Amino acid sequence: MMYSGLFIILFPLIIGYLVPLRGKKALQRINHMLNGMVYVILFLMGISLAFLDDLSSNLLLIFRYTAVFTLCIIAANAFALWLWEKRSPWRSAYKETMPLSRFRMILESLKLCGVVLGGFLLGLTQWPGFTYASQGSEYALLFLLFLVGVQLRNSGMTLRQIVLSPRGLLIATIVGMSALGGGLLAAWILELPLKTGLAMASGYGWYSLSGILLTDALGPVLGSAAFFNDLMRELLAIMLIPALAQRHRSCALGLCGATSMDFTLPVLQRSAGVDMVPAAIVHGFLLSLAAPVLMALFTS
Repeated sequence: MMYSGLFIILFPLIIGYLVPLRGKKALQRINHMLNGMVYVILFLMGISLAFLDDLSSNLLLIFRYTAVFTLCIIAANAFALWLWEKRSPWRSAYKETMPLSRFRMILESLKLCGVVLGGFLLGLTQWPGFTYASQGSEYALLFLLFLVGVQLRNSGMTLRQIVLSPRGLLIATIVGMSALGGGLLAAWILELPLKTGLAMASGYGWYSLSGILLTDALGPVLGSAAFFNDLMRELLAIMLIPALAQRHRSCALGLCGATSMDFTLPVLQRSAGVDMVPAAIVHGFLLSLAAPVLMALFTS
């Protein structure tokens, strides 16, 4: 029974991965459904948060967990990537020429916080029907994982493409391993189980999945902390990539985590040049593939 939770999480992911899609319209529908499910589940997560006992102290606990995990994981990633940069510099002659609306991108990320907050405020009404929010989020999570599997299968990433971008593979490995080290350090500081620290570190910036999955596995306090921890990673990436892209390209890419193949890819391309794109896609793809597997493993 130890791995029953792992099976329940991986089963819809694998089933989704077996579904081939033909045509861009079908994939666009899947992407739209995936985005919609993220909002639905985060809204339900906010409602569940409102039903916590001793709410005020739990909110302070979420803030504390978020602060410690964010600091430890980002610091571990930055240190490991800095050491790698010293050994293997990654230079480019490209200069940023087109400014990006970082403010608009930050607002897009903060919109997700607004969805959680909206669910939380509605949950404060304590309407009896909202007690089913947690159960509803579990079923919604299974459907979300199925859609994620379909998206990964049809992303166009092949083994040949991964092999052809060894830098993306190496940086993903460094980010993945050092993040787990940061998670262990945070768990030790906060006196949490080490497996919990590893699970919290395994989101790699994929806040829409980590918050949902860990709320289901570890409860709304740690799930909410996971959401805000990974959201902070994306916000920091948006703000720091332009400053890091020219001299510390590996750090700029690694800071993005799993989002380097989608949300932060335009920032990387504009700031670091088109030669960053293949490595960014491979890096993001591998971390996106590893995140649900590792979180399921560490919470089983």
